[in-house]
Amino acid sequence: MNRERRSETIEPTTAERDRTYWSISEVAELTDVKPHVLRYWETQFPMLRPKKGRSGSRRYRRADLELVRRIRCLLYEKGFTLKGARRRLRLEQRSDPGENQLGLGIDNPWHVGLTEIREELISLQRELTAGMRIRRPGRDSKG
Repeated sequence: MNRERRSETIEPTTAERDRTYWSISEVAELTDVKPHVLRYWETQFPMLRPKKGRSGSRRYRRADLELVRRIRCLLYEKGFTLKGARRRLRLEQRSDPGENQLGLGIDNPWHVGLTEIREELISLQRELTAGMRIRRPGRDSKG
């Protein structure tokens, strides 16, 4: 079957709107992400926690499905690393928690660009600070 690739921007079909829960195999088919990758992402993204039934099978809700689509977009289409995608999702949740659980309402390109620059600067600051701590012991030998 030749299916189109689905991203977080595609509107849910009528069948998707009428459903409350999806199995991992259904989510895998809808998002074009293999089940073992979905299970791995659950370990890497704390916000992706599908409910489990009595038998232990995963039951993905609509918010979980949208989150999987968002993660897929960040990793596969935009080239984020796992760490970068985690950071972005956390930032989106903090920036616009009222819009929806994923913060997908951030459409302003300036906001996204400036946020990325800020994250990078903070990361560089941490690295520089850590590097200074490593070099300081040489200062103690003067004296």
